[in-house]
Amino acid sequence: MRTSARIAGVLTGLTIALGGAAFAVPVAHADIPSCMNMVQLTGVDASDAVRASCTRGVIGDWQGCVSGLSGAGVPGGAASGACRAAANPP
Repeated sequence: MRTSARIAGVLTGLTIALGGAAFAVPVAHADIPSCMNMVQLTGVDASDAVRASCTRGVIGDWQGCVSGLSGAGVPGGAASGACRAAANPP
C-alpha cells in the first residue's frame, strides 16, 4: 500500500472517530440531571460525589456509577436505576 493512501486512510479514520465523539458528548451530559433527580428522590443530597458517579454512568461505566452512588448512601436498587437513567438517552 502506498504511503499517501495509508495517510489518507488514517486521517479519514481520525475524522470519523473525533466527529462521533463530538456528537456523543453533548447528548451524554443531558442525562446527568435525570440520574441526580432519581438520587434525590431517595433522600440523598446531590453532592459532587453523586454528580461524579452519574457522569460515570453517562460514559458507560455502569459498575463504577452504581458503586459510587452506593458509597454516597443511595440504596442498591435506586443506584442501579439512576445509573440506568444516566446511560440511556431520554
